Amino acid sequence: MSTENERTLESGIVTDLSGKMTYGSYLGLDQLLTAQHPVSAPQHHDEMLFIIQHQTTELWLKQLLHELSSARELLASDDLREALKRVARVKRIQDVMTQQWAILATLTPTEYAQFRGALGNSSGFQSVQYRAVEFALGNKNEKMLQVFADHPANLALLTAEWEKPTLYDEFLRYASRRGLPVPASILERDVREPYRETPELVPAIRETYQNHQQNWDLYEACEDLVDLEDNFQFWRFRHLKTVARTIGMKVGTGGSSGVGFLQRALDLTFFPELYTVRTEIGG
Repeated sequence: MSTENERTLESGIVTDLSGKMTYGSYLGLDQLLTAQHPVSAPQHHDEMLFIIQHQTTELWLKQLLHELSSARELLASDDLREALKRVARVKRIQDVMTQQWAILATLTPTEYAQFRGALGNSSGFQSVQYRAVEFALGNKNEKMLQVFADHPANLALLTAEWEKPTLYDEFLRYASRRGLPVPASILERDVREPYRETPELVPAIRETYQNHQQNWDLYEACEDLVDLEDNFQFWRFRHLKTVARTIGMKVGTGGSSGVGFLQRALDLTFFPELYTVRTEIGG
């Protein structure tokens, strides 16, 4: 029997949870939901949004690294199909991360100014997981390692990523094993260096596009990688516009030039030949 606007609990639902695995214990919610520590005094209402926005982003970055690491391992073992499944998930996560900026954009300049001074030198520039994702995709920068010199675990994480082949490296190695004429300079390159465009690769990529019926999976993979880079650039752009909307042209809390520094990130690329080839197709 149920009363108006009340759902009766089914008899099979477990209500005695003593000594059992629960939703909260499995997810570590006691730790997760008490990890928000506003520092403004008096505490400003909107600081909670700022903290949760960035903590949520860090959780998604952790998942991105998990998926990208798996995708590279799968490519190294010649499993392109499963690797692209990982990339598809990465793209969905990127969509969510980009949409999150719309939430932070509800923070007005006046509201942010109420607690910005309490942040000290803390800055998203110091996100080790963001840098690890950039490294995994090809934007490696050895100088970034020194930012984490005082945090051994973060330094170890980023150093390990710096020394690994990028997603593009593994894809091109796979494509080479499939018969694509990838230049030896790419296959033998120092993977600790940022990936730089190799013009000699473009004809091979063009052949893949122009004869895509013969190598549909490689053609599809190239487009998936372009999707991934486009998504990353959308994220970067939304970050830039949210910062501009919130603090204008002020210097960033971490000491960067703020909007100007973020603007220059839009010039970075992960898979340059996949964009260059578009100029040559049909020309």
